[in-house]
Amino acid sequence: MLQRFISLQWKSFLRAASFQTNLALKILMGFMALYFIFVFSMLGAFSYKIIQGQLEQDPLQVINRILIFYLVGDLVFRYLMQRMPVVNIKPLLPLPFSKNKIVHFSLWKTVLSFFNIIHAFFFIPFSVVLLIEGYPVGNVVGWLIAITALIYCNNFINVFLNDVDQVFWSVLGVFITLGVLMYFRVFDITAFTAPVFDGIYENPVWCAVPVIILGMLYCTAFRYFRNRLYLDDGLKGKTSEVSSEDLSWLNRFGSLAVFLKNDIKLIKRNKRSRTSVLMSVAFIFYGLLFFSGGLEVYEGPVWRIFAGIFVTGGFLFTFGQFVPSWDSSYYPLMMSQNIQYRDYLNSKWWLVVMGTVISTVLASFYIYFGWEVYLAILVSAIYNVGVNSHMVLWGGAYIKTPIDLTSNKKAFGDKQAFNVKTLLLTIPKLILPLLLYAAGHYTLGPNFGYLLVASAGIAGFAFKDRVFNLIEKVYKNEKYKTLVAYKQKA
Repeated sequence: MLQRFISLQWKSFLRAASFQTNLALKILMGFMALYFIFVFSMLGAFSYKIIQGQLEQDPLQVINRILIFYLVGDLVFRYLMQRMPVVNIKPLLPLPFSKNKIVHFSLWKTVLSFFNIIHAFFFIPFSVVLLIEGYPVGNVVGWLIAITALIYCNNFINVFLNDVDQVFWSVLGVFITLGVLMYFRVFDITAFTAPVFDGIYENPVWCAVPVIILGMLYCTAFRYFRNRLYLDDGLKGKTSEVSSEDLSWLNRFGSLAVFLKNDIKLIKRNKRSRTSVLMSVAFIFYGLLFFSGGLEVYEGPVWRIFAGIFVTGGFLFTFGQFVPSWDSSYYPLMMSQNIQYRDYLNSKWWLVVMGTVISTVLASFYIYFGWEVYLAILVSAIYNVGVNSHMVLWGGAYIKTPIDLTSNKKAFGDKQAFNVKTLLLTIPKLILPLLLYAAGHYTLGPNFGYLLVASAGIAGFAFKDRVFNLIEKVYKNEKYKTLVAYKQKA
């Protein structure tokens, strides 16, 4: 039976309409997987000596101390990135397949996910080094079994978190608070969690506890999906109380108001769009890697503009690059109405501009690192408004990815977003501002570099109408291809 399921999945992959794109993406992902395997393996092999040499502490105790944050970070990364492997049950239910076997196969697909296997390339080499250094075999094996069980616990917890956003963000907020309190030495959560992992190492029999919890989570997930394995489950419309919102203040935008109101409601009411907003807020803090001096490799002057582009352009990239995919569920209806493309695109443009302005204001705390740092952020904001706001809308015409607003699946993109045209459009978005600043900085000084970047943004704003004529023409040319793409399932 397992062989038959695997055969069906393989045929689904080979016979898909987008097989060539799928294959190219799989090859690219394979190279990325090899890179991460190499990095994790090197960390596992050499972290013992690094920790021992730099901190002069027992490396195992140091790992146990940070293990709670490692596991929480893994869960957050899974929530944002991991797609739950599922089986299309509709063609299977009428066939003589046991429902139990269908559910077991689906769950085991998650077990074999790369998000689980990658951790082995750190913990197994690290455990081997511990054995070489003379740590007891039974203690190390028990500790490794416990860690492996906890990682797989994250796998099944993530299955449930896909339906309970409030729990995820609440837990994440708690651990961010604990991390901040630990950084400022107010409260150290590791003082309570590290002894737990140390205790598992000292008494390997306790590794049975995470294994039992893992078994309970698997059984719970099995019963959860087994009880819902029906064609009509999920087809029923969910009823909820709704309330009208007063967005009359948007009426000042005239014919754009209808689109702006629709987008704001879309952002507030849907899981995927709310996640994009939260991701854009996270981008604001991305600049800390560059401006705080925490990473020596990012201390070059050109990196300030790179950081500024992302600090102020989080919403622009996470939301703007998926126009018109946000409207994919009703895009055919929109195209059958008397709607002006220019009004539609202008409303999206104003939305990403407002997001950029808000991000720039929220990033005011970077003044703490100096006025020159915040000047780089302001200049980058001008470039985002004048140039990148146009580029993301232009690129959106080629990203024919239908979006499920109720799910975080593919929250970081999709195979259909991978094409030559969108890659070429990254040049003016990311590379051009760096080249402009470098040209100014290394000739007449940093202020001239800032002036060149800001001038490019101002020029883009000045020629907005001409650029929009080109973008509108592209959208019209791609209209029918987009309609076909939104009807297809990968």
